Amino acid sequence: MTLLQSSGYLIGEDPRVTSSLTKMKQEIAEIPSAVDRLLTSGNADISRISAELRSSDLRCLLSVARGSSDHACTYLKYAAELLLGLPMASVGPSLASVYGASLKVDGMLCFSVSQSGKSPDITRMTRSLTKSGATTLAITNHPGSPLSEAASATVPIHAGPELSVAATKTFVTSLVAGLWLLAELKADAGLLAAIRNLPAHLEDAVACDWREAAPEKDIGSLFTLGRGPSWAVSNEAALKFKETCQIHAESYSSAEVLHGPVSIVSQGFPVIAFAAADAAEQAVVDVADKLSQMGATVFVNSDKAHRANVLPIVRTDHWLTDPIASIVSFYGLVEHVAGLQGINPDAPRHLNKVTETV
Repeated sequence: MTLLQSSGYLIGEDPRVTSSLTKMKQEIAEIPSAVDRLLTSGNADISRISAELRSSDLRCLLSVARGSSDHACTYLKYAAELLLGLPMASVGPSLASVYGASLKVDGMLCFSVSQSGKSPDITRMTRSLTKSGATTLAITNHPGSPLSEAASATVPIHAGPELSVAATKTFVTSLVAGLWLLAELKADAGLLAAIRNLPAHLEDAVACDWREAAPEKDIGSLFTLGRGPSWAVSNEAALKFKETCQIHAESYSSAEVLHGPVSIVSQGFPVIAFAAADAAEQAVVDVADKLSQMGATVFVNSDKAHRANVLPIVRTDHWLTDPIASIVSFYGLVEHVAGLQGINPDAPRHLNKVTETV
């Protein structure tokens, strides 16, 4: 056995088997309990905020975020539009922090998502939106942070300390907190029940082994795919490959990948497709099978695939919560791939836990 001192991984004779005690791995295992804690400790905040919002005449929704938090907002965009029938748009934080612009947002609801709540541009944009008449919600792991002070109200995600640079617990609890609020606004009893049952399904998702989808160490690039809410977690997956494994990954909607990006697909080109038990599942699978027929090495978490490799599947009690289980299973894969690369995912090069952009 050879100990890779630079990464903290113990690599055995099989180069695809690692043994590690990374903080990232520990925090992935904590996701079910973090979600359970959110559902217990967050009830009062969600009930109060949703009751206040029901009496308002919302015209549309906005989001302000960067990185993983922005991917959480993409998921919430699809959820809001599908549940409430209200459009949701991402607002560029630099509008306030760099350009000094203000927006006409009276009567709108904004999700400002940041695990630390410390990024100056997110905070300034949120403060500007609040002053301009929007109801702004800080979805954060740190109540009392600058972001919380700038927002109309705070939705704590109760993830507990997250020490690895790569966000896992905070991404998932941000998804759940935002979705929970939307489900309360919709008064969707089925979705609310599915959210309450999530911790047990996420236990299964943590145990789900996706390591067969690990790309070769010398791979130059790969695609992640999804559609609708699952495209949001595809975006998060691509980011995680880049930040924890130093592998170039691009996320595409399965409806978009055939419009040009497919040209770089060659024999063995790796693709991971995310599917949920929703109206888009077959469309995702059809593209996964088509790329497989072109020679790509494709994995998808759907048993509807005929040519693509089928990953172990965890389905939840609602199609909107399925992507949450998918990303939890993926996190185990990407932490494993980092080990194969000889990289410590807790401390990716050039990155800090909190990135404060202006």
